Amino acid sequence: MRAFVVRARAASTDKNTFLASVGQEAHGEILAHVLMNAIFTAQSHRDDIVVYLVMEATNDYSRTIRFESSLLRNIGGFHEQALIEKIANALGASVSMGKEEHREVESGITVETISFEKLVKRLAEDYQLYLLDKKGTSFREQEITGNPCFLLTDHIPMPKKTLPTLKRLNTQHISLGPKMLFASQCVTLIQNELDIRGY
Repeated sequence: MRAFVVRARAASTDKNTFLASVGQEAHGEILAHVLMNAIFTAQSHRDDIVVYLVMEATNDYSRTIRFESSLLRNIGGFHEQALIEKIANALGASVSMGKEEHREVESGITVETISFEKLVKRLAEDYQLYLLDKKGTSFREQEITGNPCFLLTDHIPMPKKTLPTLKRLNTQHISLGPKMLFASQCVTLIQNELDIRGY
């Protein structure tokens, strides 16, 4: 099982605000691109992929939307708008949820009011964590063990205060090269490298 966690610090947890952010400064469309590149291949989809979108621009609690590829049914099309609507629907389903509540939206999609830090602590029990970092070990040279979980952010970098927590969880720092890339591009490169390895 491969997992991807995208910490979207600029992404609103309000459905309408999120929809309005597409193509604007918050770049809500990036999350749809991540889903597309993580789950789909030409004329097919990947099994055993889990994507967590942690959306943090909120008046109450972060929203973590979980997409599990093997359980997804009707996406509504292999295009950006369909995936944006899936994210927005999950946000709509999360209205009035209390702290650390969990709700199934539809097959393969759940939403939870949980923070990034608590999510990664939970994931570390079953996954080896890998943080994308320009100064990290080249991914081509990094040994991958167990179930890998890759941690990414939107255009806002990971807060420095989070790094000690990740270090305690034995998170490995990996680099995909000297240039900063979109999260969706990182996902594509990671998937390709693991495919080449037959992992």
